[in-house]
Amino acid sequence: MTAAGPGMIRVVLVDDEQLVLSGLRMILESAGDIEVVGEAADGGAAAEQVLRHRPDVVLMDIRMPAMDGLAATRELSALPDPPRIIMLTTFELDEYVHAALENGAVGFLLKDTPPRDLVQAVRTVAEGNAMLAPTVTRRLIAEFAARGGTQAVAARKRLDTLTEREREVVVAVAQGLSNAEIGRRLFMSEATVKAHVSRVLAKLGMSNRVQAAILAHHAGLLDA
Repeated sequence: MTAAGPGMIRVVLVDDEQLVLSGLRMILESAGDIEVVGEAADGGAAAEQVLRHRPDVVLMDIRMPAMDGLAATRELSALPDPPRIIMLTTFELDEYVHAALENGAVGFLLKDTPPRDLVQAVRTVAEGNAMLAPTVTRRLIAEFAARGGTQAVAARKRLDTLTEREREVVVAVAQGLSNAEIGRRLFMSEATVKAHVSRVLAKLGMSNRVQAAILAHHAGLLDA
């Protein structure tokens, strides 16, 4: 495979269905600023492709033989400077999705996502944002968070380490707002929002915005 050009978003695709891989490659490479640098049919092969090609983004199927997407996501997220992982699923409430998010994935997409939305999703996560905007994603996170009511006290205790402004940022992140939208709401520059998000993740010991959003849901911050 040829090396991605300068400024290109490097992507590795992981799915056990060759037809799916071919379709994803065709859609993404038609965008002009995305290059598929590797493909894998299971989680074990995914790790090999990521180590070889060092992609910016991985599109990861959840249900695969040998090593599934959940195990692969956990393994890839433990790497130094890991890629940003988007899970692919056929079902809106796949039982593995919540665990995948907590293990480092930055969001998920349904396999029937329109091509334009798929391309935009890759661009979004490559820029450092999580896939929280789509209504279905917010519903999924809320669904699983609601099942974890016993975690509410622990979640609130973790959030006690944050300042009031940082808590406001976490709530906005959990509502699916982009950095620009958070800046407009809280009257801050986008650069200041990014700094707040980075500081929040560091304080909470988290690797991405989705994990912070789940914690906010567990703590009931969005119930007010």
